[in-house]
This record gives sequence, C-alpha cells and structure tokens, in this order.
Amino acid sequence: MSRNIIQAKPITRGSYEPYGELIVADPSLPFKPANFGRAQRYNFLSDAKNLRPDTARLNVCVFRCSAWTEPQLEMKLLERHAFSTQIFMPMEAGRYITIVALGDSEPDIATIAAFVIEGPQGISYHPGTWHYPMTVLDHQLDMFCLVYEDGEAGDCEIKTLAAPLTVQI
Repeated sequence: MSRNIIQAKPITRGSYEPYGELIVADPSLPFKPANFGRAQRYNFLSDAKNLRPDTARLNVCVFRCSAWTEPQLEMKLLERHAFSTQIFMPMEAGRYITIVALGDSEPDIATIAAFVIEGPQGISYHPGTWHYPMTVLDHQLDMFCLVYEDGEAGDCEIKTLAAPLTVQI
C-alpha cells in the first residue's frame, strides 16, 4: 500500500501507546470495588499533563461532531497541543477515528497511524502528539473533552501537510 494511503485499523492499547492512552473499563486491568460493590473503578487510565501550570487551566468541554460517512478521508493537516494532554470520551454509543503522528516541530509522516474506536472507549493524546481533528463516523456524536488551555496561540498548533494523505476507514 502506498505511504500516501493510510489504512485505519481497530485500536488496541499496545498499538496506540506511542500516541496516548486508550481509556476503557478493561477487565484485564486492576480495579477497585466501588459503590457498595455494584461498580468496578478503574483508576489512572490517562496521565493528564499540564506543562503550563502557571497559566493554563483545565477546560472541560463537549465537541458536538457531525458524522463523516465516506469510506475514505483526505487529510491535509494535523494539529497538536504541545503543552497539554487532550482526552476525548464519547457520551453515547458510536464510532470515531483518530489519526495520529509523532514528531517535534513537524509531524513525522513515517509514524502516522489511524485507529477506529468503537463502543465505550475514550482516548488521550500525549502532549505534542500530532493528530487530525476529531472525526466521528456514522452519526452525530457528542465527545466529552479535557484539555489544559490558557486562550493563547500555544493551546493548539496546526501544520499543513506537504501533500495530502488518504485515510481508508
């Protein structure tokens, strides 16, 4: 397959680890009983970092995302939050895709990967992880988001790619 075409694959904890954390109640992880034994509490599923503690504060927000319904997506840019972890969690059943890359001041296209997330699973992006804007599949979906921001330009950096890439969903 051409490197200009990226095949999205189902997300796993291991395959996503370089870019962030998979946030899910996974019975293979340790948990604590809670709520009088009627719940299992999975702790510390994401290491949310704020690299600007003197200026940025936790922004608890919701993205109402329109659905992408095509079998492929042409990607022309990536963004990153260099100073904050960003966490997304769907607020109802649905599917979404995350497209991620490593790299310092520019995305490293050789590290690009695309993952489809289904069911009650959230994701985080490590500070500095390049990613495509949140893209939900099939139907409109509200996404709960946590990110440290201070309203300045450093909150989000956007880079246009030298050549568009196609992501097969």
